[in-house]
Amino acid sequence: MERGNGPKRTLQIDDDDEAILGDAKRRNFDEAQDESPKKTESQHAAREKSGRPYQLKGINSKYHVGWISAIHPENVAARAFLDDEYDGPYYKSSTDSNDYTLAKIKEHNVVVAVLPAGEYGVASAAQVAANMMRTFPNIKIGLMVGIGGGAPHQKHDIRLGDVVVSVPRNGFGGVFHYNFGKSIQGKKFQETKHLNMPPISLLAAVNGLKSQYALRGHSLIKNIDDVLEKYLDLQEEYSRPDPGSDRLYRSDIIHASDDDAPCAEVCSQDPSCLVARSERPKRKEITIHHGLIASADNLLKDAYIRDKLAMEKDVLCFEMEAAGLMDNFPCLAIRGICDYSDTHKNDEWQGYAAMTAAAYAKNLLERVRPEQFENEKNISEVLSDVQDGIHKLLDTHHERQHQHILDWLTQVNYAPLQSDLLRKRQPQTGQWLLDSTAFQEWIKTSKQTLFCPGIPGAGKTTLTSVVVDYLQEKFRDQQNIAIAYIYFQYNVEQTVDDVLLNLLKQLAQTQGSLPSVVGELYDKHKERQTRPCLDETRRALQVLIPQYPRVFIVIDGLDECQIAGGCRKVFLAEMVNLQANCGTNVFATSRFLPDITEKFNNKSSLDFTGSKQIEIRADIEDIKKYLDGHMHQLPSVVQKSPQLQLEIKTRIAEAADGMFLLAKIYLDFLEDKLTPKAIIEALDKFQRRRRGSDSYDRSQVLANAFDDAMQRVNAQSPGRRELALQVLGWITFAWRPLTTLELRYALAVEINKPEFDENNLADIQDLVSVCAGLVTIDEESMAIRLVHYTLQEYLENTRDKWFRNPQAQMALKCVTYLSFSAFENGRCQCEEDLEERLRLHPFYNYAACNWGRHAREAETPYDDVEYFLRCQKKVEASTQALWFIRRWPAYTFYTFIENRDPRTSGLHMTAYFGIYSAVRDQLVKDNMDPNSRDTENQTPLSYAAQNGHVAVVQLLLDHGADASLNYEFGSTSPLFFAASRGHLAIVKLLLDNGADANKDVRSKLLEQAAIMGDLDIVKLLLDKGAKVDSKNVNGVTPLWLAVSHGHKAVVELFLKEGANIDTKNSNERTPLMAAAKYADASMVMFLLEKGADINSKDGNSRTPLWWASERPRAAIMKLLLEKGAHVDPQDDNEGKTPLILVVIEGDESLVSLLLQNGASCTIKDKDGRTPLSWAKKYGYETIVQMLKTQR
Repeated sequence: MERGNGPKRTLQIDDDDEAILGDAKRRNFDEAQDESPKKTESQHAAREKSGRPYQLKGINSKYHVGWISAIHPENVAARAFLDDEYDGPYYKSSTDSNDYTLAKIKEHNVVVAVLPAGEYGVASAAQVAANMMRTFPNIKIGLMVGIGGGAPHQKHDIRLGDVVVSVPRNGFGGVFHYNFGKSIQGKKFQETKHLNMPPISLLAAVNGLKSQYALRGHSLIKNIDDVLEKYLDLQEEYSRPDPGSDRLYRSDIIHASDDDAPCAEVCSQDPSCLVARSERPKRKEITIHHGLIASADNLLKDAYIRDKLAMEKDVLCFEMEAAGLMDNFPCLAIRGICDYSDTHKNDEWQGYAAMTAAAYAKNLLERVRPEQFENEKNISEVLSDVQDGIHKLLDTHHERQHQHILDWLTQVNYAPLQSDLLRKRQPQTGQWLLDSTAFQEWIKTSKQTLFCPGIPGAGKTTLTSVVVDYLQEKFRDQQNIAIAYIYFQYNVEQTVDDVLLNLLKQLAQTQGSLPSVVGELYDKHKERQTRPCLDETRRALQVLIPQYPRVFIVIDGLDECQIAGGCRKVFLAEMVNLQANCGTNVFATSRFLPDITEKFNNKSSLDFTGSKQIEIRADIEDIKKYLDGHMHQLPSVVQKSPQLQLEIKTRIAEAADGMFLLAKIYLDFLEDKLTPKAIIEALDKFQRRRRGSDSYDRSQVLANAFDDAMQRVNAQSPGRRELALQVLGWITFAWRPLTTLELRYALAVEINKPEFDENNLADIQDLVSVCAGLVTIDEESMAIRLVHYTLQEYLENTRDKWFRNPQAQMALKCVTYLSFSAFENGRCQCEEDLEERLRLHPFYNYAACNWGRHAREAETPYDDVEYFLRCQKKVEASTQALWFIRRWPAYTFYTFIENRDPRTSGLHMTAYFGIYSAVRDQLVKDNMDPNSRDTENQTPLSYAAQNGHVAVVQLLLDHGADASLNYEFGSTSPLFFAASRGHLAIVKLLLDNGADANKDVRSKLLEQAAIMGDLDIVKLLLDKGAKVDSKNVNGVTPLWLAVSHGHKAVVELFLKEGANIDTKNSNERTPLMAAAKYADASMVMFLLEKGADINSKDGNSRTPLWWASERPRAAIMKLLLEKGAHVDPQDDNEGKTPLILVVIEGDESLVSLLLQNGASCTIKDKDGRTPLSWAKKYGYETIVQMLKTQR
């Protein structure tokens, strides 16, 4: 059941509106009723303005049936079955934006309302109902009539064209709002909201009609035929489609979301893919079903959720509006079935399904007399409650949906770290930075940069938290000022994509409503289950940031941003571009590293703008404040001597030489010094270390301090020493930060034991105390970490001095944990059980995701992990947790659990992690099949290729792995994985071993490389014979994709290789149109310079200027007009011109731009509307005056 994606606008009555069905049956209501004289709208308005009571005799007050349609086909079907239509309404509430059709069905006066174009869902339906009740206060009952998605089940043979009527079932009032529950596979659906049942009078009529149909049959088919005979223009779209197009696919057959081809072509008509159903007799062509309808805001296209709710709740149908009405608008939902709520499109049944629902609704009204509704209350009597309910529903809906989309962007949250840093900050420290002239000027002036480099341990991160807190407090009441911040951490992997998505999330959170650019990004990817690429995120930021007058971006620890894959270089370039294009203010900290500091030198356009520098050094007074605040941790001999306290403060502050970290370590060093002499000797040592060399090296002073701290650790009793080294080893060499609970469990694992012994768990305070002040706990996140990244570097560099092969020990502990008997039953059968497993076994998450990484680093021999890899059930359990936690690839619990046999082997996992020795021994000793496929239809070669394990790929190929396999539905090839991840060496290796780039159609390699912008792989594929102008099923070429994703270098290469610059896809759209819609002005200019046709037309006569105007992109529109674009292209579908499009958006500057370039004010769209009409419709008074001036 498809819905449109039009602008979110309210609908107004306008002179340009035309009747869909003509005015042949429209009559004046007063004439038909022969009652009070006709009142004019101005008379009604005058009475309303005067405040005098006015009874709407013979007009609005006569309507007691409200009929709501959601989309155009439903409204057409409703009007086709009306007996008479009338003019009006004569009176309309000033706050009512609905469009109405007033009519009669038998003896009932009916008002039909339709949702605004492009709007749908429970919240929109609720608002339409509220408007209707204000204007027609005597409405007693409501009908929600339209189309829905069926839920066939063995108990209910539901087919396309059938009708489902909402009646109470299983404690529900006829409509089940499944957005208010939690979907848990394998468990009963847990709802948290119940909706009201339809009016008793309607339910009685439904039951009576059911009996009538049982005795005499129904005449719905004949009634529909009669209507189509009357309205010949409706026959093509609203007649019954060929029954052969009613295909119910098995739940595990999925139509690819990015493939617009018909199901018959993509998903096949092979009987093995379809659910077998007997042929229906002609008289049962339309069957009426009574029961529960499930309603939500989102269109359901998931056969597994459909089947789950059909089985658990006996749901018959899914739709998107009724839940918005049932609590506040006594309503019966009637739905014609147009599809099966799965991924298989069947738009051709929409018209006929709308007809069957409308035909049934008319039969229902014809069965009852108006007097039967007299005992129903007027809905206007409870209007205030309705409004409260609607507002609450709207607020809840929007908040929930917005948070879901923001969380989809990224789960990374820097707020807990920010809170921890502020909590640990000594009060009043860092004020010197806030008071500095450079900082205050940075705040006052836009597009400025303040770079604060500093030595290790100087307190840069703490000062960053102070800056963030200052900005948040200063601009707390100015919601148009946006503040976003990033903390890079040495032990947290963050890609450029991750960081920019986090920036986008933080900026979006500051707005009261979800920014449209974020919503559009989500809509684009949600059905494909894909993630935004870097170019899309960049474009979204460039659209969002200019919406704020000021944007502050605070970045801590640029030196801790990973270097791998050019991450740091790309991130810095992205920040420079954002500042150049959007005027952001940037604050950044880092160590003194040349590749970072050169970006803040103001020497070229590739550097940050207006950059000033302040070196971060721990202010000596700040250090003394810190020491004052922590003096209580020293022995009592210090507490009793103010003179000794003063000496400690003075001498440590001097010896720390601008490093807070060193001050902390020195203070910790004094904790076990119990006499004044011991303390003085330690202070002397600190100062000698600072003064003892002419070539003073702070990093060496830190290293010496760490040496002292580790010697203190080593000097403890054997038990405490061993425990401390384990704690430090796990924190240092873990692949991600560990929580305190995870660390406790990791340390408690006894290698090769079959069970976990909770009596072996150590207390977290003991774990911290044995580490001599070298570890700290972030209370907000409960993560345990080293006190500073320089300690991480020290421990990694001195690994052999303190640790015995830590990676091997960690691998064995992980494998031991995964091998516990608690997991011998294998995979969980429902998501709730898996979540419970992860909760009950706190180390399972980390062990499942990282055992192989530790084993690879340690070059763990196969013998050490063989016992785990040979246990198929435990491997499957571990793999399930891995996929669930990492959500790879587009992980859905339904497909993973219920519909495929478990086939994941140890070989798949060792290839995935790249454990060379284990892969070799499994192939040689265990004779495992290198081409075996797992639960996701992937081979070991696929996993090794996607993760960049070159040696393992070669090993698998040497043992017979097939590089040329094109996999089953839902899967891709090793070559595709390697190309999409940018693994050039593996792409070469696979191509050299028989993976043919031209024959690998499913993988779409050149397309993927064009999307990723990987110039090296594009060159390689072209050298290997890939065709530069190859087209996919949608007629899209690699050039088109590279343009739409903004990869200019790749575009230039394609053009150099002979790509057609004006190539058209299946919709006849050119690359220049793609650039106008998706890319930026520089790409448009580049294509124009290369000869692209500026006035080329697609299949709907839309030009590049038209596409730039659809979601107005001012810079591109201006450029195209300057280069000679025709100003009034009109699309063949709706007849809209660029001027109409920007008027609808309410963009005054673009309206002015188009008018200056000669745009026509009188041209009409397919609905007969002019630009002026649209401006009036949306109440854009300034634009109205602009257009009137041009007429």
